[in-house]
Amino acid sequence: MSRRQLQRGAPITLPGDDSGCHILHVDMDAFYASVELRTRPDLVGKPVIVGGLGGRAVVLSATYEARAFGVHSAMPMSRARRLCPQAVVIPPTSGAYSAASRGVMEVFRSITPLVEPLSLDEAFLDVRGAQRRLGSPLVIAELIRARVVDEQRITCSIGVAPSKFVAKLASSRSKPDGLLVVPRDAVIEFLHPLPVGALWGVGERTEEVLTRLGLRTIGDIAHTPRSTLERALGPAAGSHLAALAWGRDERRVVLHEPDKSIGAEETFARDVDNPDVVRRELLRLSERTAARLRATGQVGRTVSIKVRFADFTTITRAKTLHDATDVARVVYDTATALYDALGLQRARIRLVGVRVEGLSDADRTPQQLTIGGAGEQWRSAELAVDRAAARFGAGAVQPATLVDRDRRASGNNPDRV
Repeated sequence: MSRRQLQRGAPITLPGDDSGCHILHVDMDAFYASVELRTRPDLVGKPVIVGGLGGRAVVLSATYEARAFGVHSAMPMSRARRLCPQAVVIPPTSGAYSAASRGVMEVFRSITPLVEPLSLDEAFLDVRGAQRRLGSPLVIAELIRARVVDEQRITCSIGVAPSKFVAKLASSRSKPDGLLVVPRDAVIEFLHPLPVGALWGVGERTEEVLTRLGLRTIGDIAHTPRSTLERALGPAAGSHLAALAWGRDERRVVLHEPDKSIGAEETFARDVDNPDVVRRELLRLSERTAARLRATGQVGRTVSIKVRFADFTTITRAKTLHDATDVARVVYDTATALYDALGLQRARIRLVGVRVEGLSDADRTPQQLTIGGAGEQWRSAELAVDRAAARFGAGAVQPATLVDRDRRASGNNPDRV
């Protein structure tokens, strides 16, 4: 089956009965770019790149016309513009993508309550319970495609299969704006000709190991003794790939996978060797992280920082608190203590990040406030900031050191991208 066949947009069903294909993987096509084109119809059909314009900006998304030149997400913007100089570059629009994602997820949940979001633009659905009401999996997938286009004005690709692994592979092989159904009886026929890199868990290094063994297709892996795979890759990885190569994937669609951590990070536009600048950024990231914790009703017990140096060497440090918190001041004090303990002096730093882990529901987690009520005072102040942000927009109230910094930069901080 050629890529050209899979890109026509019409549904493709391999031979067999699709009644056992209750798992759908739905993936938006060039999601961020497609959302931007809803308000720029004159750019439809042209190479468009969404991303920042700073010296270290990266590609967030690109239309398929830009991808034809080799542009892809996470690529440095400077390289993307060299590959496709005629592309129109659009800066990201705050809030537009989460709003579109909510609309898409509402479509999914109107079909079935069994929806497992993987990101803003993709999800697994289990449609077993919807078949009596709406029809076969193929009919349901067509309904979803039509509603996403009609209600959100963007397109999606859908894989329909008996398992999550095969459904995800099917959606990736049907892009853009495609639909591929892989019946249970056709799973092996579909899988075995594909390259080993199509398997979940096969990155560059694993692919190199498999290639050295002479294994180039999933079929090659399927017909290799499991013991050989386990010796080459380790017991867990070898067993995992052996099962996937025969289409065995017992994972169910999970309604919601709680965040294991919440954090934020920032890449400086220029390498920074001033500890005061780094601490200001740690404050900004701590404020952002704590606000997200409060918005999701969570608290966390472990604060970690990430520091990436100019040579791309990256280190992390973490500290577990006595009590869980969602207070920015607590997060910041812990983050700066971790940073100061590194004793970096004038080391040139490219990126810093702050993260809170060990999350739990704030309503069910007792929190011990600091002696003298300081913790309670900080939290009350930050809740007031949350209310101001909800009414007047993010950044309406900030710590003075950040406000002064932003004013001096005239709204365009030269140390951040």
